[in-house]
Amino acid sequence: MKAVINISRFIVGVLFIFSGLVKANDPLGLSYKMQEFFEVWNWHFLNDYTLVFSIVMIAFEIIAGVAVLLGWKMNLFSWLLLLLIIFFTFLTGYALFSGKIRECGCFGDCIPLQAKQSFIKDLILLFLILLIFPSRNKITPSVRPASAMVILFFTTVFSVAFQWYVLQHLPVVDCLPYKAGNNIPEKMKAPPGSIPDSTVIMFTYEKNGKQHSFTAENFPADFDDSYTFVKREDKVVRKGTAVAAIRDFALQTLSGSDTTLTLLNEPGYKLFLFIKDGYEKGEWESVMEMIINRANTKSIKGFIVTNLEQLNDLSTLPGRLTILRADGTAIKTAARHNPTLFLINGGTIVQKWSATDFDKALVKISQLK
Repeated sequence: MKAVINISRFIVGVLFIFSGLVKANDPLGLSYKMQEFFEVWNWHFLNDYTLVFSIVMIAFEIIAGVAVLLGWKMNLFSWLLLLLIIFFTFLTGYALFSGKIRECGCFGDCIPLQAKQSFIKDLILLFLILLIFPSRNKITPSVRPASAMVILFFTTVFSVAFQWYVLQHLPVVDCLPYKAGNNIPEKMKAPPGSIPDSTVIMFTYEKNGKQHSFTAENFPADFDDSYTFVKREDKVVRKGTAVAAIRDFALQTLSGSDTTLTLLNEPGYKLFLFIKDGYEKGEWESVMEMIINRANTKSIKGFIVTNLEQLNDLSTLPGRLTILRADGTAIKTAARHNPTLFLINGGTIVQKWSATDFDKALVKISQLK
C-alpha cells in the first residue's frame, strides 16, 4: 500500500507542477477563462480581479505540487489539494454538462483540452488524492523541514517572478494562433478535412397565442394566414469539426468598411500596433515614434488596431498610423500585452513585441531590407 501511496503522490505532484507551469506561461489566458465562467454566472463584479486570482492559483498549483513531492506538511496540503480538485472537478463538470464553456483552460492554450477530457483528468486526480488522503499523517518527508522550506521559498519566488516576466513581455512559449510564423488568413480558414456544422433552417410562426417551429419540408397541413411569422433561424443539428483557429479577427476602417483580407493579402511588411482599452501611456510612445520614422524610410505601413471609442486617447501616438477598429476580444487574444506590436509580411506574422520590448522592435525594423 505504501508503494501505491508514493506512486499516487508522485503523479499528483508532477501533474500539479506541470499544469501550473503551463498556465504560468500565460496567466492572462487563465484570467480570461475565469472571466468566461464569471460571465456565464453573471458574476461580473469579479472580472477586475481575475488576473490576481489567476496568479495566486497558478503559484499555489506549483507550490502544492512541490510540497506533495517532498511530502512536506501533508496534513495541510492534502486538505488543500482535496478542496482544490473538488473545485476543479466542479468547474470541468459544469463546462461539460452545461455546454456553455468549450474548454476549461486546465493546461492553458498550449495543451487545449475539451471539457470532457478535462473532466476525466480531474476525476483521475480526485481518485489519486483520495488514495493519499487517509495516509496523509503517515507520509514521511523526503528532506529535512529546513530544506523543504528553502525549496518551497524558491519555488514561490520562481512561480511569481516567471508570471511577472511574461506579463511584462510575452509568453515564453507562444501557443496562440497568432504566434510568429503563422499566416493569419490561413488560420481563419477551417482545417483541411474538417466537417462543417450540419444545419437546418427553422421557421417559427405564432397561431392562437402559441409558437410553432418547423422546417421548410414539414410545414403543417393547415398552414394559412392564421399563422403569423415570428422568426427564421439556422439550427445546428449536428456539430461539425470545422473550427478555425482564428475566428473573430476583423479589421474595420473608421467608415465601417471591412478591410481584413484586403490588408492581410497585400504583399510587403506592415506594422500593427494593438491597443486595448485600459492601456497605459509611457516611455514606449517615444520609442514607437522612432519605430514609425524608421518604418517610413523603408515604406512600411503602420496601423493602430484598437477597440477604443474615444480616439482622442491616441493623440500622443504618431499621426502617420492608420487607425483600424477591432473587437476587444480579438485584440486580447492576439496581444497578451497592452499594447503589443506585430511585424507582418503579407499576412504572416514575422515577430511581435510587448511595449516593454519596443527597443528590440526598433533594432529588428532597422535591419529590414
